[in-house]
Amino acid sequence: MELRKQETLNISPDIPDEWFTPKEKNIKQAETVVRPSLSYWKDSWHRLLKNKLAMAGLVFLVFLAVFAIFGPIISPHTVEKQTLLDQNLPPSGKYWFGTDDLGRDVFTRTAYGARISLFVGLMAALIDFVIGVTYGGIAGYKGGRVDNLMMRFVEILYGLPYLLVVILVMVVIGPGLTTIILALSITGWVGMARIVRGQVLQIKNYEFVLASKTFGTKTSRIIRKNLLPNTMGPIIVQMTLTIPSAIFAEAFLSFIGLGIQAPHASWGVMANDGLSTILSGYWWRLFFPTLFISLTMFAFNVLGDGLQDALDPKLRR
Repeated sequence: MELRKQETLNISPDIPDEWFTPKEKNIKQAETVVRPSLSYWKDSWHRLLKNKLAMAGLVFLVFLAVFAIFGPIISPHTVEKQTLLDQNLPPSGKYWFGTDDLGRDVFTRTAYGARISLFVGLMAALIDFVIGVTYGGIAGYKGGRVDNLMMRFVEILYGLPYLLVVILVMVVIGPGLTTIILALSITGWVGMARIVRGQVLQIKNYEFVLASKTFGTKTSRIIRKNLLPNTMGPIIVQMTLTIPSAIFAEAFLSFIGLGIQAPHASWGVMANDGLSTILSGYWWRLFFPTLFISLTMFAFNVLGDGLQDALDPKLRR
């Protein structure tokens, strides 16, 4: 036993003692900042830049916005100009995306369709943001009986089929751009309200919120200054997922004849017109509107997934 103890203590007798001398302190090196401090938003942006798929979606959305704004300007044709001699022409130098059965330029109409789709998506997301954040913030902050009553109403709306409610509103009021936005906003804010309410229930018990209550800060100011800034990550992600849903809903309603009506240009209207002629060989009339619908949906979804990872505080280094 004694020999084993001696062998254990004498681990490596060949190592010189100089190796165990403490390193001299260098004050300048100790005070050197190895990594610059980054704010929450800067760190999130850097992480988003590393997500190639999300950045590809963002680049396409920027291109889509430029296409919607300047596409009809650079096009030599107008959106409603009819040239019967140029019916159903394939893509060429004169007509970049070809023409339809009335001789109208598909490129110009696709650009106008991008304007309508982006406008509907952004307006629906903005209305959902205002109503959902306000409703969910109040419900989560008040809690108790107020929260129970408010969330029961939300559950009733959440149980209603979303698309069925939209179709009923469109049938009762009549088709049109304003009606589409109104129909999409009736139940569209429910998801936003539930997310904000859950975040507020968690954050309202933090020390800085309790300190604001102790000093007698008004409820509206606490929600506006303390709670909402700390819930902006999930809110932004939800908005990026709301926009493609609204765009697809508008295209679907226009496709079945309950949305934008001809002769106005909409991706859904163009897809409906092109579907009946696909067997005749006029593939470009269906290809371009459906291509832009698919790419727009994909771009918003991958960007939303990238933002969800980038804004997650648990993944921050």
